[in-house]
Amino acid sequence: MELFVPVISDLPLRDQRDTMERPFFSLSKKKRRAPIDYKSEDGSLWIHVMAHPEFGMATIWDADILIWAASVIMERHNSKLNDSSRRLEFSPHELLRAIRRPIGGEHYQRLREALARLQATVIRTNIRAKSSRKDRQFSWIDSFEDLVDEKSGESRGMALELSDWFYEGVIEKGGVLAIGPEYFDITGGRERWLYRVARKHAGGHEGEGFAISLPTLFEKSGAEGAYRRFKFELRKITEANELPEFHLAWEERERGEPLLRMTRRSMLTVNHPGYEAPKRRIASRRSARSNSQVQP
Repeated sequence: MELFVPVISDLPLRDQRDTMERPFFSLSKKKRRAPIDYKSEDGSLWIHVMAHPEFGMATIWDADILIWAASVIMERHNSKLNDSSRRLEFSPHELLRAIRRPIGGEHYQRLREALARLQATVIRTNIRAKSSRKDRQFSWIDSFEDLVDEKSGESRGMALELSDWFYEGVIEKGGVLAIGPEYFDITGGRERWLYRVARKHAGGHEGEGFAISLPTLFEKSGAEGAYRRFKFELRKITEANELPEFHLAWEERERGEPLLRMTRRSMLTVNHPGYEAPKRRIASRRSARSNSQVQP
């Protein structure tokens, strides 16, 4: 059996868009047992996330495995391979490399714990519920296992099987969005979640970006604790303004709570302190310089 896991330099990263702006994951590394209950402002969409009493709720760091899985599925799908399925066989070493995690026994154990939380966390939602149903219930992955050679007893890696809900969301048209590998370097849970929200909402907007009220952001985060604490922490994140790709601006209003504006740095004017040239242009300039240095 050949295990197919492209290394990070070869694998365009994709995130499943339904999971990017809604509260599906715990934003803390502390074990969360309290459920998440969310309803959209217009009442049309709702989510209920239930944690396992022993393992706790899947975290936004555990979701890195789902980003990896979505990226592999789309790579296979776009390459017209016939093995694009819910079951993925992989080397734990290569998976950890792909999501920029350290390699070693302790980290292999953490990978197993993350897989256990993804399997044990139960979600009920009416997002993408089929027409005959009012809601769907699932876990992120249906199962995972070690693969062992029956004759030699040697490890052949691992396998996991994704839920129908997640897999369907990946392969449907427009079901994924590209993200940068720098996402995996973000250390804070709120920052990771905010990057995904910015990518979902502000990724395609022009210069003015996308603005959203703090109370709405609080509801979308599913964060534990009081709104006051959430607002304080978001203010600090905005002042630091260190998210990859996106510039954050805090906007006070005469009435009501502040807005947070998210804008692609490449969409800002060149004189703006947060401006960053689009990476594709940088890459092309580097390529042009390299080609000019090649002797005929």
